[in-house]
Amino acid sequence: MRRLFSLLTAAFLAFVLPAALAAPASASGIGARYERITGSGGVALTARVYTPASTGKHPLVVLPASWAVPTLEYEIPARKLAERGYVVVSYTARGFYTSGGQIEVGSANDVADARAVIDWALTNTPAAADQVGMAGISYGAGFSLLTAAADPRVKAVAALSTWADLEKSLGANDTWSSQGIALLGAAGKVTGRFGPELDAMLGNVLANEREPVRTWAAPRSPGRKLAQLNANKPAVLIANAWQDSLFPPDQTVELFTNLTGPKRLELAPGDHATPELLGLAGLPNDTWETTYRWLDHYLRGTDNGVDREAPVRLKPTIGGAAREFASWSALTASTSRRYLGDVNPLIGRTGDLGTTARTGWTHTANGGFDTVADSGTVMLTGGATQIGLPVAGWLPAVNRLNAGVWQTEPMARRTTVSGTPKLHVTVTPSAADTSLFAYLYDVDATGTGRLISHKPLTLLNRKAGAAQQVDLSLQPVLHDLDAGHRLVLAIDTKDQRYSSETGLGERLTFSSPASSPSYLDVPLG
Repeated sequence: MRRLFSLLTAAFLAFVLPAALAAPASASGIGARYERITGSGGVALTARVYTPASTGKHPLVVLPASWAVPTLEYEIPARKLAERGYVVVSYTARGFYTSGGQIEVGSANDVADARAVIDWALTNTPAAADQVGMAGISYGAGFSLLTAAADPRVKAVAALSTWADLEKSLGANDTWSSQGIALLGAAGKVTGRFGPELDAMLGNVLANEREPVRTWAAPRSPGRKLAQLNANKPAVLIANAWQDSLFPPDQTVELFTNLTGPKRLELAPGDHATPELLGLAGLPNDTWETTYRWLDHYLRGTDNGVDREAPVRLKPTIGGAAREFASWSALTASTSRRYLGDVNPLIGRTGDLGTTARTGWTHTANGGFDTVADSGTVMLTGGATQIGLPVAGWLPAVNRLNAGVWQTEPMARRTTVSGTPKLHVTVTPSAADTSLFAYLYDVDATGTGRLISHKPLTLLNRKAGAAQQVDLSLQPVLHDLDAGHRLVLAIDTKDQRYSSETGLGERLTFSSPASSPSYLDVPLG
């Protein structure tokens, strides 16, 4: 475990610190200074304050720093904002580096800290009380949304690589994101001081106790603050990565869909915080350019047209030019229901994904074995997708004794998969607790597959040997399947990214009863 912590911490620092330590951009006349701002309970927060060269009142942007990163992270974006006429206050969250207190992960104290920073700025800088915004990456993004739900003074938010539901982030479908939790825990231990609630939560993860984690996560989840967000109606920009291994996109899509105020959603290839990373170093970056335009319009009143653009802007899942949609639901024009068929020993024990129902068959997989089908290492494999190297595997090598595999016919023409694939399948576990992992691949004529979506699922306290009907929404996708390529669904019981309840010697049987045929609903654009 210590070796895993070291590997994941190194990966985290390799992605984040180069931008965080970038040399400050020069800006004539911009004032920049460090301050100690008193937060909730008297905790002192380390902050960096930027003021424009011009006199008079200015809109305010508060930038809470990311997890395990100091306020220096935003040096270049903060100066760019100050050049555009903003007062900017970036601060290191409680518990990290030279800020006081302990790490609390979006607690009431963290929200009170952000509100105290706003109070301080309105008193001690030329910031305008009716032009307050917040922006941030990851930890700072979550803080921004939580604060906007609590404080109606926040008129605009740019939430980059944000979380919406911490329970789904830590344990989607009752399956622990073990690598992600290890990465965050290791980075936090190196750079900060854990509070007792955070220590207890991590202890519950190690003890495989889910209910206390749910109780801890709920008030820290912006998606649980919809009523407050919709009452305050801040203008919310959400920009995340399709392959985000810490905060997968389905939760942010759900939050975006349910917001009723001004909103915009952008998704791009990459992993956690990687689409916006270059912007921290001052290099051209679509995410930060949208952020500047978003704040300019909703805080400064600039007529830059951002409010008239399509609210959903997506770059395809594993690469391609951005596409715009009038709403999230507009991604999907129709749905193709593909039924899981019996495995065929003549084609390597692979079943069809056909257009007519196939029932009465069974296929049993040995549990506890990993296969070629896998989601990859957190941060690394998703980050590689951003530079054109998606998670790939040779699908004929998936051991059919340890997995189920089903495929469509080769596509007659280019086909766009656009939306959320949904799996309905009957499984019979041999144990009370069982995990399974579903993967959707684009596979070419050579059998080489590129992963476009996946999702874990754990069944708890079920009757061993009893059939269970499973409905599983995979991660959303926007992907062009070339003519001659197939969609391939693979399901196994182990994945390096997650914890699995399926042990060696256990078995998982797939079936398709006549009363409820197994199928995959494929959304088409």
